[in-house]
Amino acid sequence: MIERYTLPAMGGLWTEQAKYERWLAVEMAATEAQAEMGYIPVDVPEKIKEKAVFDVARIEEIEAEVHHDVLAFLTNLSESTGPEGRFVHHGMTSSDVVDTALSIGMQDAADILIKDVEILLPVLKAQAIKYKDTVTIGRTHGIHAEPTTFGLKILLWYFEMERNLERLKDAREIVSVGKFSGAVGTYSNIDPEVERLACAKLGLSPSPASNQVIQRDRHAQYMSTLAIVGATIEKISTEIRHLQRTEVLEVEEPFAVGQKGSSAMPHKRNPIITERLTGMARLMRGFATAALEDVALWHERDISHSSVERVIVPDATILLDYMLQKLTGVIKGLQVYPENMQDNLDKSQGLVFSQRVLLTLIGKGLSREKAYLLVQRNAMASWKEKRSFKDLLLNDDEVKGCLSEQEIDSCFEVARYLENIDKIFARVDG
Repeated sequence: MIERYTLPAMGGLWTEQAKYERWLAVEMAATEAQAEMGYIPVDVPEKIKEKAVFDVARIEEIEAEVHHDVLAFLTNLSESTGPEGRFVHHGMTSSDVVDTALSIGMQDAADILIKDVEILLPVLKAQAIKYKDTVTIGRTHGIHAEPTTFGLKILLWYFEMERNLERLKDAREIVSVGKFSGAVGTYSNIDPEVERLACAKLGLSPSPASNQVIQRDRHAQYMSTLAIVGATIEKISTEIRHLQRTEVLEVEEPFAVGQKGSSAMPHKRNPIITERLTGMARLMRGFATAALEDVALWHERDISHSSVERVIVPDATILLDYMLQKLTGVIKGLQVYPENMQDNLDKSQGLVFSQRVLLTLIGKGLSREKAYLLVQRNAMASWKEKRSFKDLLLNDDEVKGCLSEQEIDSCFEVARYLENIDKIFARVDG
């Protein structure tokens, strides 16, 4: 991922230095387990630990000759470990190291993402409660529907992000496995008990069965989860972008002092952060697609997945970390304009109360078909003539024959539409 979108903690997980540190941790866990089981001398792990060092530049130099990154790493390691180094990688295959270390990296990345969501959730909750009673127009198909509140919009985002938190925890769990089962996964040269002990040292569970690799449905679930979280961020961003349009202007994302919106037009205040997040969500879906295509490998394995994962796992986790932290800033600093919400609500001449009129007429004994005809007739006239829907109803003899002026007035009370908002918000904490 480019530096522009890389935050330090997450970016630090995916450096070459960090990768080889994980590889060394995996090799040491296996060596310690082998010693505990009596397969190698008991004092070997401590001796290796005291001496073992690696150098990224040296590994790259060796790899340029041998064209195998794990062998290059092991060769470099042997240059510092002395005679005891012959016990490193004992009975193992490359994927035991690479896949198990990747699981650790993905687990650590999930921890950062989970923390990001845990920081975002109370920000969403606070804003939802703040605007719980701020009336705005609900839109379906982009057209005025019925009144809602801006707080309820945000509450939906809150609950969705709560679900995403659980998804991330599940994704972390599904990749928290390691393998030390050797070539094609049959434990032909390594004891399954070594795998159990080594995984426990690394905070992982042993894969219940593997061939030469940990099965990639796990990685696909993980990456798909990241894409779903990205889709939620896109959903929120798209709503903010629509509401920031000049013709609507019900909210704006934060606009900093000194910020400039356009190189040509000094008046511009563009939703650049939410536009950026929308674009990034497209990348997240692409990463998930690539991960799904990695599930099907030839026989006991090939390495068509390897080149893909070197790119998509770091890039997806780095990007989602950035997206979540940016979204938190947007929600926290969101500019909300209740007066514009009221103005927009009024623009449709009261048409948004049509369902209440319909139901009131039905309650007076009219058939649904007849009531719908009466309401729609006046609604269409209101659209066409830009006249008050309520005034048209008050001057419609057929409607007046069924409803009193007071009954018509009561249909246009916003509070009646929102009387259950508190009940929805009562679900926030249980």
